[in-house]
Amino acid sequence: MAGGAIIGPSGERAQLYEARITLFLAITCVVAASGGLIFGYDIGISGGVTAMDDFLQKFFPVVLRHKNDKSRDQDYCKYNNEGLTSFTSSLYIAALLASFVASVVTRRYGRRPSILLGGVSFLIGAALNAAAVNLAMLILGRIMLGVGVGFANQAVPLYLSEMSPPKMRGGLNIMFQLAITIGILVANLINYGTAKISGWGWRLSLGLAAVPAGLLFVGGLFLSETPNSLVERGRLDQGRALLEKVRGTKNVEAEFEDLVQASQNANAVKHPFRNILKRRNRPQLVMAIFIPFFQQLTGINAIMFYAPVLFRSIGFGSDASLYSAVITGAVNVLSTLVSIASVDKWGRRALFLEGGVQMFIAQVVIAVILGDKFGGAKQLSKGFSIFVVVVICVYVSSFAWSWGPLGWLVPSEIFPLETRSAGQSITVSVNMLFTFVIAQAFLAMLCHFKYGIFLFFAGWVVIMSVFIYFFLPETKGVAIEQMINVWRKHWFWSQIIPAEDENPGEKENVQLADNKSKN
Repeated sequence: MAGGAIIGPSGERAQLYEARITLFLAITCVVAASGGLIFGYDIGISGGVTAMDDFLQKFFPVVLRHKNDKSRDQDYCKYNNEGLTSFTSSLYIAALLASFVASVVTRRYGRRPSILLGGVSFLIGAALNAAAVNLAMLILGRIMLGVGVGFANQAVPLYLSEMSPPKMRGGLNIMFQLAITIGILVANLINYGTAKISGWGWRLSLGLAAVPAGLLFVGGLFLSETPNSLVERGRLDQGRALLEKVRGTKNVEAEFEDLVQASQNANAVKHPFRNILKRRNRPQLVMAIFIPFFQQLTGINAIMFYAPVLFRSIGFGSDASLYSAVITGAVNVLSTLVSIASVDKWGRRALFLEGGVQMFIAQVVIAVILGDKFGGAKQLSKGFSIFVVVVICVYVSSFAWSWGPLGWLVPSEIFPLETRSAGQSITVSVNMLFTFVIAQAFLAMLCHFKYGIFLFFAGWVVIMSVFIYFFLPETKGVAIEQMINVWRKHWFWSQIIPAEDENPGEKENVQLADNKSKN
């Protein structure tokens, strides 16, 4: 087969770990996962605000004139404006650059400081946006929001993966994606209400970003560090005590030994970004680049950023477009719950592949309907408008239980400790880079491709599904510190990575696992 569940040292070692869901673990993961709220809120809020007339009148009057010009045959091009897309996309360039700084902070000082810095920066950005009196102030606020997103997206997935027991890691890590979807839904609901407030409704929408930022900061003050981070920084006694508390048992010897061995390897590495280029890290590096790259080329953020704009462009009225965005946001949340319930049962590969097939079919159907029923003198009938919303919901649901959460989960769980912060930084950077590209280009692409935009993304869905089928092995239930064995068993990556690990001490570590299993 092209990849699948791995049985061997990695699986045996994971069986030595003991853990149960404790109240402490549950509360900790909920608080940390709230970092996803700030990312989701921004994704959801920007599209609704950019469709508000008062906002456009103040910052982008040219767009408002085009929007209201009934004599022009604009169809898909009503909102095509580089300044308007820069408002949305500037955040993601800032997040990209911030992720590299966050990588250093996360490794040297722990995951918790990065979470706190993310909350503070997002608070500043929310205040600047709400009080903006000119475009420069608005963009500066977006940049500060981006710094917050960069730090939070760097630290939170790592935090959740490291705190979670291997058999529950998928579901607990996906709480980050669940928080993102809740943030999107809340933002859509707020936009629906504030759109009716004349003059300053957009300020309220942007300013309320301070609420999830405040929750993250206050919650972060009470978070503990992860056992992995404490051990990596030489605090072995604290690390073991925390591991026992998180796992709900004193019998953590096997997992603690793996953490100590991993930290020794990590501390021997002075340049993580240089080390990540070594052959032993080649498969993880490829995944850290291609998974977030493909995640953005599903087209999901194009819909989430500009949902009200998109629905307005294909013929929906103002209220109907915001209402439809709320529906898709609700579907997004509910479908993420499906992923939480199934990812540690069905595995990562099955969800990736099923989601790919469903997204492809939905996008082709949308393109066919719009190509035949909309454009020029043709307007969507009420029946077809409802059907388009239904099919978009089918598409959103498939993303929400596959590429959405797994795009963050898999990269956060596959790197060894010595390159984990660097690997997550690359994941966040690639994600933010292509989020920026899609956010900046989507309205122009919609204008020129028209309904073909959905076929464009459908083509990429085929490519990414083939990539997953052939090159991603199953990582369900595998201990993070034993993940190297997954790649050694894979039909392709076994030919790339060395037969024996380049890190001293790993052979001894694997032998220890074998001996304990036999006993």
